[in-house]
Amino acid sequence: MANNYLQAAFAVTVTASEARLIAAVQRAIEAIDNGVEGDEATAFVADLGPEFATAFPGGDADPFAGVMTIFPDADFPCLDADITIEDGPEADTKIVSFTGDQFGVEQVANLLFACAKSALPLGFQYAYTCDRLRHDEFGGGAIVITQAGIRYHSTSDILRAGLDGTPTDEGRSGFVLATRDPEHGLSFWNNETGFGRLAEATVFSKAEAAAFDKPIAHDEPEWLACPAGSP
Repeated sequence: MANNYLQAAFAVTVTASEARLIAAVQRAIEAIDNGVEGDEATAFVADLGPEFATAFPGGDADPFAGVMTIFPDADFPCLDADITIEDGPEADTKIVSFTGDQFGVEQVANLLFACAKSALPLGFQYAYTCDRLRHDEFGGGAIVITQAGIRYHSTSDILRAGLDGTPTDEGRSGFVLATRDPEHGLSFWNNETGFGRLAEATVFSKAEAAAFDKPIAHDEPEWLACPAGSP
């Protein structure tokens, strides 16, 4: 057996108000996880302040609807990153650090695009690693966030471009089915061989994922977004 990780660690300097907004998103996620609904949810969102309401407008039916757009899988609203906020180099700035061993690449990118406008353009890198030196278990990528949007780049695309000239911003997009093992990390579903490496995962469209009958696993399998440019 081997442990696989999708790791990242980086910091971004933002304004104090943007740091408060990121902290408000964390509070909202905790409330969603705790099942806050109805009038209680409306009051909770109002307490998060006007900056949150402007950045993540909700609706009468679901006050959290705006913040849910961050997540590639609405059934799994988690940033998959540890976030710390510290004082920045200037009086009105904060340093926000993001770390994780099973890092939520797409949701963190969406969070920064929505909350850290003063820091744009910005980027961060991630690594796909393994604790055993096994073939094709290592890779990674970089995310570039600008006012125009988010672009994903992967080491597999860079390698492909070097070998056959494929443009580096082309890659597969869709969803992969993952299960979490407390000892071995994430494993990804392949229609032919079952759960295994990310590099061999079957990539599903949104419609295919919705119709797919999930296999039984030790941990309930979850759909994760496979952003354009990923392995």
